[in-house]
Amino acid sequence: MRFGDLPPRIRAEVEARAGADIVAAADQVGGFSPGAAARLRLADGSRIFVKAAGAGLNPRTPEMYREEVRTLAALPPAAPTPRLLWAYDDGDWVALGMEDIEGRQPHLPWRRHELDRVLAALDRMAAALTPAPAGAADVRDSMAELFSGWRTLAGDPPADLDEWTRRHLTRLAELEERWPAYAGGDTLLHLDLRADNLLVDLDGGVWVVDWGQAARGAAWIDTVLFVASVIRDSPVDPDALLRSCALGASAPAAGVDAVVCALAGYFAQRSRQPAPPGLPTLREFQRPYAASTLTWVRRRTGWT
Repeated sequence: MRFGDLPPRIRAEVEARAGADIVAAADQVGGFSPGAAARLRLADGSRIFVKAAGAGLNPRTPEMYREEVRTLAALPPAAPTPRLLWAYDDGDWVALGMEDIEGRQPHLPWRRHELDRVLAALDRMAAALTPAPAGAADVRDSMAELFSGWRTLAGDPPADLDEWTRRHLTRLAELEERWPAYAGGDTLLHLDLRADNLLVDLDGGVWVVDWGQAARGAAWIDTVLFVASVIRDSPVDPDALLRSCALGASAPAAGVDAVVCALAGYFAQRSRQPAPPGLPTLREFQRPYAASTLTWVRRRTGWT
């Protein structure tokens, strides 16, 4: 949605909280939120980033925004994320006003120097977000349903499963089931790290945005999930990439196996579902993810 297409009352609320007239709105595209996201230039010369969505667009999106508000309010100053300036919530529409970072998303396919910057930033972020803020959900609870894809598919195997997956479906379900045993921890995790949730600023600094799924868990999990996003778009050795950073190198091999398997199961199962309301391109995005993460599972397990 374009900023100019927001309901007039929501635009008025944004302007009131911004404290100055809006003179220009640069709509930001990408990601999967059905709402508006825009960089706003104000009459006093300042700038803010605003995003807004209502339940009529997608019933889950406003709740994710509410969770993001709670998370941003609890983050320490050292967290590499734009500051929350204000939030609006009328029970239907939710809007966030945030510091506008002068930056861009990383290049895709990934370039090695940007990968190295992001991985180093994730190491620093984990240190800054340990211990996790009070009240953060446990990742073993928040991801329990999402990370059950292979077990769901095993109950009613789809006809389009490839031969390898069908042959190992029971083993995949068993491996997936082990991920919570390795996931406990006291680091606040983002859990949705990929190129469109990152910004590289003019000085090469890395900023992490969209905190609607954050939870507490083992610090290395975010790095593993990020590497899984990289191999969707770039011909990179994921295990070598993990070994190149502190968190990845210290991650337990069995834990990485289980988490990557669970992530592959999530994409394999969800990509076969109808698109959610207001998110018509989500399943198309998830299918290559399913293929690349499953390839990683095959490589790590060595199952033939």
